[in-house]
Amino acid sequence: MFDIHTIEEISLLRESCELECKKAGGRDGRGTVPESFWETYSAMANTDGGVILLGVSEKDGEFELINLPDTGRLRKDIFSTAGNLSKVSVNLLSNQSVSDIQIDGKAILRVDVPRAKRSQRPVFLNGNPLGGNAYRRLHENDQKLTDDEVKRFLAEQVEDSRDSWILPAGFGLDDLCQESIRAYRQAHQNLNPAHPWGSLDDAAFLAQIGAWRQDRMTGKQGLTQAGLLMFGTHPVIQQAFPYYMLDYQERPEAKTELRWIDRVTLDGSWSGNLYDFYRKVYPKLMADLKTPFHLEGGERKQETPVHVALREALVNALVHADYSDRASVLVVKRPDMFGFRNPGTMRIPVEVALKGGEADCRNRLLHQMFRYVGLGEQSGSGIPKIMEGWRLSHWRPPELYEKLEPYDQTIMELRMLDLFPPGTVSLLRKKYGPRYEQLGYEGQVAVALALTEGTLTHGRLAQLTGRHPADLSRVLHQLVHDAQLLISAGNGRGAVYHLADLDLPQPDDVFGKEISSPHLAASSPHLAASSPHLDSSRDVQGRLVSSHLPHPIVDDVKFLAPNFCAQMEQLANIPRTKRKIDREIMKRTIHALCKNQYVTLDCIAVFVRRNAKSMQSQFLTPMVRDERSLEWAFPATPNDPRQAYITAKEMPVDMEMEESE
Repeated sequence: MFDIHTIEEISLLRESCELECKKAGGRDGRGTVPESFWETYSAMANTDGGVILLGVSEKDGEFELINLPDTGRLRKDIFSTAGNLSKVSVNLLSNQSVSDIQIDGKAILRVDVPRAKRSQRPVFLNGNPLGGNAYRRLHENDQKLTDDEVKRFLAEQVEDSRDSWILPAGFGLDDLCQESIRAYRQAHQNLNPAHPWGSLDDAAFLAQIGAWRQDRMTGKQGLTQAGLLMFGTHPVIQQAFPYYMLDYQERPEAKTELRWIDRVTLDGSWSGNLYDFYRKVYPKLMADLKTPFHLEGGERKQETPVHVALREALVNALVHADYSDRASVLVVKRPDMFGFRNPGTMRIPVEVALKGGEADCRNRLLHQMFRYVGLGEQSGSGIPKIMEGWRLSHWRPPELYEKLEPYDQTIMELRMLDLFPPGTVSLLRKKYGPRYEQLGYEGQVAVALALTEGTLTHGRLAQLTGRHPADLSRVLHQLVHDAQLLISAGNGRGAVYHLADLDLPQPDDVFGKEISSPHLAASSPHLAASSPHLDSSRDVQGRLVSSHLPHPIVDDVKFLAPNFCAQMEQLANIPRTKRKIDREIMKRTIHALCKNQYVTLDCIAVFVRRNAKSMQSQFLTPMVRDERSLEWAFPATPNDPRQAYITAKEMPVDMEMEESE
């Protein structure tokens, strides 16, 4: 995290981390720590950390400083409350966490809140983790954790390995699939022909690998959760894990549509355990894999780094899953990519996992069982192995991220796409010469992305470079203000960048300039009505067609042909007829409405019968900035009220469940 000395640097800070600004002026103007400070403290600690600035207000991306004449008193109040267990469950702050800052002669207070360790979460208030006293950070807001979410945090807190628990006495070896055990033992024997476990009977063998265990403290013995998950049968597994679900889908096109041509799910035709799921799915992932062989020691090796990466990604999803959570394990194969989802968020920060070396596996026995048969890397090295496999193929770096809605989940996307189209770098060298050559690696990647993708965000650059967010904020600042190769639009983490000499479409180009005088608009309705058509026309469906956009735009429902309008309403039938619907259904509806056409915010709101502002903040903006499943019509002016949206051509893998048939 970098120091801030100007208001402009507050904007840079907002791009690189989760930031919350609070006036904290108090009734007398001398400053006070607001109650909401501790809600934000809890939320940031339970998510990915962040920075709280006291003495700063923010509105529409503009910051205003409010002088705090006695920051020492506020600092004392913060540490006093942080150390009070009846108010805050754990003090994560050190002297270095709270700092005084002077900007333009005004004093403010900066508080750096770290992400809490697994053993410290959930960080809660008022002496009780339940009842809405714990928070997490979502869409730049503090959201209360449900009691179920808190209980999962507490289980994670006390259990180093979730799968080592001994199941109740009603579960036993008879609940295991004998064919699964036989196949596993054969794989172990093939890998280790002289291993002493080869002569053991099944019960003794299962005890050796951790599927059966005795608690030395209590004397209790029985089948472990790992043993049931690895070798059990579907009906019995779901008795212990009601939300247990495994799903593999091969989809024929690079789209998010849930149409599949091959599927493995819990349909009763096979055991339904993790080992058999792996045995069924891994060969399907490898089928038709277009990767060249490589030489090792002068010999041709059939297994390439890509094979290793996919195997590790599959095992990683299975051994890190939280099988008590509601999301499913989902593996998707598409012509352009592979996607892996497991329930539960990561136990360590994503950036730490990407670097490797630090391990905190949720299901250590499962991980160990896979390793006994040569599957899976040493703990802490699996994700770097995946990254390396993709790097050696010169493909875009894998994306690893967490989602908190509708349920906690971790997703890894492996795209078989070149980092840049062929000729991109040579084109930039020819176009900008020394200005491009003198940029560092991150700067060159940023400019190349802006050229190939049209726009660039801080988050997108972070995904492809893996550099610290604060470093990338400086890089983007230099590209805008020093090199003058990029132009920025928007504020904070939502800022969008594009090449300075790239002419992006503007709302005025398509709709015409807005009438600034209401009297002129009222007295000259023909002028107001004709201005949008200076460079536009309408197609047979009633959509606006402009030479500035590659697709038509639905800008006003009243201009639409009746049949086409009815089709759009049918696409939005569920949200039109139900007030409360699943978030993913709403997102799927938006994707359908915006497929191959731009639709304005107001029109989307009309079709789904929702408030436009809430649709923008809760769905549209996150779908553009975070998920990249939508694109703006006018990326240079993301906050323009005339903004329109289109479903992205290159969609992230849709890791949402389709109901089993």
